[in-house]
Amino acid sequence: MNKTILPLVRKNIAALTPYSTARDEYTGPVGIFLDANESPYENGYNRYPDPHQKALKEQISHLKGLPVENIFLGNGSDEAIDLVFRVFCNPGEDNVVAISPSYGMYGVAAAINDVSVRNVPLDADFGLPVEKLLAACDGRTKAIFLCSPNNPSGNAFEISLLESVLDRFPGIVVVDEAYVDFSAKGSLVPQVTRRSNLIVLQTLSKAWGMAGLRLGMAFSSAEIVRYLSMVKYPYNISRAVMEKVTALLREPVADRVATIVAERDRLAALLVDFPGVEKVYPSDANFLLVKTSDADALYGYLLSRGIIVRNRTRVPGCAGCLRLTVGLPEENRRLEEALAEWTNQ
Repeated sequence: MNKTILPLVRKNIAALTPYSTARDEYTGPVGIFLDANESPYENGYNRYPDPHQKALKEQISHLKGLPVENIFLGNGSDEAIDLVFRVFCNPGEDNVVAISPSYGMYGVAAAINDVSVRNVPLDADFGLPVEKLLAACDGRTKAIFLCSPNNPSGNAFEISLLESVLDRFPGIVVVDEAYVDFSAKGSLVPQVTRRSNLIVLQTLSKAWGMAGLRLGMAFSSAEIVRYLSMVKYPYNISRAVMEKVTALLREPVADRVATIVAERDRLAALLVDFPGVEKVYPSDANFLLVKTSDADALYGYLLSRGIIVRNRTRVPGCAGCLRLTVGLPEENRRLEEALAEWTNQ
């Protein structure tokens, strides 16, 4: 059911008059631009970029099957995460609820905005504890952050469980789908036009291979997108980034995703037989979380072989765990060889 989220918005944000750029005030045909104090010498980038990224949003609209008014583009998903706090959470007063372990930027953005985070540990094998999440909320809880597929555990939550949270929580539910392209469990993006309290985050950094371009996407109701757009900095996406993203979005990635998924599943099956590997957690992402008997020692050994993985053993709920990103097939085989040598020492 769609209803206004205005009561959840900070009062000063609801009353905000956003900055008006020169490109907002004149949208007609190309002429002699003497309105924005830009350099008149053409080099391809002497003019300010479109603050609303209209052409790129049209392209993403066709890709996602979603109206343009339901799309927000940010400097990585981190910008959208920060904006959720700035739009909805009163500093020093409100709180958010998040799962643990999960993506660390939710806590960092909360701390920057002086908003407390109530972390709820995941169930055994990183299951989603719906009742505990809802019990952690109170009258000052403005948002729940859920990463699915989750980082660092790799598992995606069932859509029905996410819908249960959405149906029962009156605040904003942020579902971070950064790794959704590697999952067969589906996306909540089709639901944003009929759920007023849902924000779905996605990124071009993973499956699309554009981590260096920093282009994140938030899909939500037109009302929420409007508030995010009011608060963002006017020219948050550069012209160079928009041009490069536009070109790369024309290149198919399905075969690359399929290769990564196949390599992920092959690695998972292989790793369970290595001495010192206690568990390989099921993954819906482009990485594997692997519980080992001595994460620090194995991490150090892999570094000595020029293989860099992520040591997660000090993350709550991840004792003894390394996170292994799925690389190219030849890179994965180098990892296998190094592990074999480690076990034969």
